Amino acid sequence: MRYEHHLAAAAATIDSAGAPWRGIDAEAVARMRLQNRFQSGLDIARHTAKVMRADMAAFDADPAAYTQSLGCWHGFIGQQKIISIKKHFGTTKGRYLYLSGWMVAALRSGFGPLPDQSMHEKTSVPALIEELYTFLRQADARELGMIFREIDAARAAGDTAKEGDLLERVDTYESHVVPIIADIDAGFGNAEATYLLAKKMIEAGACALQIENQVSDEKQCGHQDGKVTVPHEDFLAKIRACRYAFLELGVENGIIVARTDSLGASLTKQIAFSREAGDIGDQYNAFLDCEEVTDLSTLRGDVVIERDGRLMRPKRLPSNLFQFREGTGADRCVLDCITALQNGADLLWIETEKPHIEQIASMVDRIRAVVPDAKLVYNNSPSFNWTLNFRQQVYDAWAAEGRDVSAYERPALMRSSMTPPIWPGKPTRESAISRVKRPSEPGSSITSSPCRPITPPRSPPMLCQRSISARLGCSATSPACSARKFARGLPAFATRTCRAPTSATTTKNIFPARPRSRPAASTTR
Repeated sequence: MRYEHHLAAAAATIDSAGAPWRGIDAEAVARMRLQNRFQSGLDIARHTAKVMRADMAAFDADPAAYTQSLGCWHGFIGQQKIISIKKHFGTTKGRYLYLSGWMVAALRSGFGPLPDQSMHEKTSVPALIEELYTFLRQADARELGMIFREIDAARAAGDTAKEGDLLERVDTYESHVVPIIADIDAGFGNAEATYLLAKKMIEAGACALQIENQVSDEKQCGHQDGKVTVPHEDFLAKIRACRYAFLELGVENGIIVARTDSLGASLTKQIAFSREAGDIGDQYNAFLDCEEVTDLSTLRGDVVIERDGRLMRPKRLPSNLFQFREGTGADRCVLDCITALQNGADLLWIETEKPHIEQIASMVDRIRAVVPDAKLVYNNSPSFNWTLNFRQQVYDAWAAEGRDVSAYERPALMRSSMTPPIWPGKPTRESAISRVKRPSEPGSSITSSPCRPITPPRSPPMLCQRSISARLGCSATSPACSARKFARGLPAFATRTCRAPTSATTTKNIFPARPRSRPAASTTR
């Protein structure tokens, strides 16, 4: 609705009330309505769901149209991030906010800083969502208020042309209210508990919920060992619970992000129920580490299953958890993702223990072979030292290509104490090789940065985002960056432990995976 239509509607309402409302200014009412566009969290959820769905469709049409999500744990921080982004880029398109359970546990719990184990209050995330949107709506009111003052000044000066331009800015105004992807962890209980918490999050304004397949009361940080997963039917029940919550509240196009922790989960709390051979329960149980039972007298309260006509005993720990076979993590991740997409999930999140491009790309390849339009959410987590890990990946890639890497020690590439590089000849835009002499030992190290025009950097270059995008088949962005670096699109990597966040710029990033391609010249974002 245009400014003039808001003004006419307000005037009609005031006129209908007659003399008692004679002192009410119609233009002030119209402006107040424009400054308070969203009346409730559900209005926000419906609006941002449309925005996110449109972005997903835009990506399907053009793989360069990826999105980024910045992590934040306070309304003011989220507000300042989005204000800075809009001021620099002139738009908030493709930029979201991400509410990590890790950040909420560390900084928003009434119990004080906690590890990422779902021990914080259930209502912490809905409260943070509401707080964020309060600050973002305030940013809208402030910016529109400034435009309204300019309109008044233009009218006073008799500058109708400027007034018209300003009114057009109001009519085409882009809100600071952007989509929020909210981490619901493992649902904080069973499917019913997941449904109730999902409703709270949606009512607060969340249009996208991220849920993981860990056991709720055994939940661990995604990058830690000791994770325990649930059978697929249990996880699908929680995905359906989230969808029921969206539909009940009238957010028909809400987004569900299904996260799998199976790559780093070696345990399950229960054996899946199977109705027939080959069903999803049977496939889940096929990954269990079992031993054949040949002597029934050895059974002492054990659980046994049938496999290929043989009686098998799954290996059970003293904790009563069952163990998966080693080396099955990637296969379980692929099955998790395909099953989730086929049962109502919209986007995928594969939690990994390291930032390895080939690792994630190989799984995405297999998923897309079954679900061609599968879209990936990739966690550029500050848990990782991206620079050091990418050095070894460049080394491995060069070795696979047959290049001479005999002068370099692979383990040494993970060391951060490196002096500025000495450039062997003139570096090029396409590729730059850094040979770094160590003061304390012979030899040198290499990294690659085929990203941008090269000048001798202050620190060794890294595998750039262009290379990541080309191999992974999706976009990648920096896990921690200042507003300036984010605006320029430069990578800035950081590390963290699974404790309290230490930087106000910690981010996680969401973007759909695109069709795999290996262009001769990789494209950058």
